[in-house]
Amino acid sequence: MTGEPTHFELGVADVGQAETFYGQLLGWRFHELGNGAWIDTGGVRGGVHPDDPTPGIVVYFEVSDIDAALRRVAELGGTPGEASPPQPGFGSFAECQDDQGARFGLHQPSVA
Repeated sequence: MTGEPTHFELGVADVGQAETFYGQLLGWRFHELGNGAWIDTGGVRGGVHPDDPTPGIVVYFEVSDIDAALRRVAELGGTPGEASPPQPGFGSFAECQDDQGARFGLHQPSVA
């Protein structure tokens, strides 16, 4: 559904430390993937990656047409990111900033 959160990314300095903290605090389960991990929250899936110069959580929202949504971000005074190539089973995504500089993401899920 357009506008619904579909994914989040947790950027941190140390993935292992984040796994310990969020695992103990919220009961999240982590599945190693390269130098990061997939996060199983029991709800919206997430990812964690290390060495983020701007640590934080970025929420990705569903759009039906990522290119049109990126154009709309710019029209509204935000800063559009660049859409990723479509990834099988996941789709395309882009990190953006709103017109006040807050980070958020857009996600066009793959069509099954």
